[in-house]
Amino acid sequence: MRENRHLCSELPEAYDLLAPDGSEIRLLKDVESGSMVHCVLPPGHTSMAVRHQTVEEIWHFLSGIGEVWRKLSDAEIVDKVTAGTSLTIPLGAHFQFRNTGEVPLAFIIATMPPWPGNGEAILVADYWPR
Repeated sequence: MRENRHLCSELPEAYDLLAPDGSEIRLLKDVESGSMVHCVLPPGHTSMAVRHQTVEEIWHFLSGIGEVWRKLSDAEIVDKVTAGTSLTIPLGAHFQFRNTGEVPLAFIIATMPPWPGNGEAILVADYWPR
């Protein structure tokens, strides 16, 4: 856990890391029960399809236009997303997202429990070609 988890901070200009799906991640805050990041997918890009092993997420879109594919058991859905859209990524769901607009697709991700690190995201078959 980070020492400064209760302090205020601003969004870093440069991303901290590339997520296993290929999106740009800026680390925000974490507490014992969850973590939060800012995610950006550049125009024209499609993420890799993955599933999480131990976490579930809530996504809230800030800018851009895109689509998110999710599959859990036999249920499968593609949602169009824009600023103001929120959705969930249930534990074990396969998912992939793409930026279909001309500006970065930016969103906040709340992860519960906190992101455990490398090995959490497992590659699955892509829904959209990359």
